[in-house]
Amino acid sequence: MKALLILGLFLLSVSVQAKIYERCEFARILKRLGMAGYRGISLANWVCLAKWESGFNTRATNYNRGDQSTDYGIFQINSRYWCQDGKTPRAVDACHIPCSDLLEDNITKAVECAKRVVRDPQGIKAWVAWRNHCQNRDVSSYIKGCGV
Repeated sequence: MKALLILGLFLLSVSVQAKIYERCEFARILKRLGMAGYRGISLANWVCLAKWESGFNTRATNYNRGDQSTDYGIFQINSRYWCQDGKTPRAVDACHIPCSDLLEDNITKAVECAKRVVRDPQGIKAWVAWRNHCQNRDVSSYIKGCGV
């Protein structure tokens, strides 16, 4: 019985662990999902963005006290505008997606929502980390050696 309890706790801890992508693995997935050049944004800029927003961590979250919203997932997509978490006041849900979908190890839904974000007039500038760490910089090192 004790062994089953320990096994159950182990499996529970494994199930809540995040997928943290390696830089090149992430770049290859983004390329496969059509992010290279999407809306004129280079693959290197997408990789840079995710590096600084989440450290390539699919389960990253950040609560924003000011507007009571939360940023979710590898792209840190905000619940005020883009997804529905059931707790953010006046949420818009422009991606028509539960925020929990942005925390999945399979980043297909996160990529589709990120594409929706950049179709907004603000584009990639919606991400503060991109503006602070990637904008107007040589970001080629983010995909160097990845074969993409």
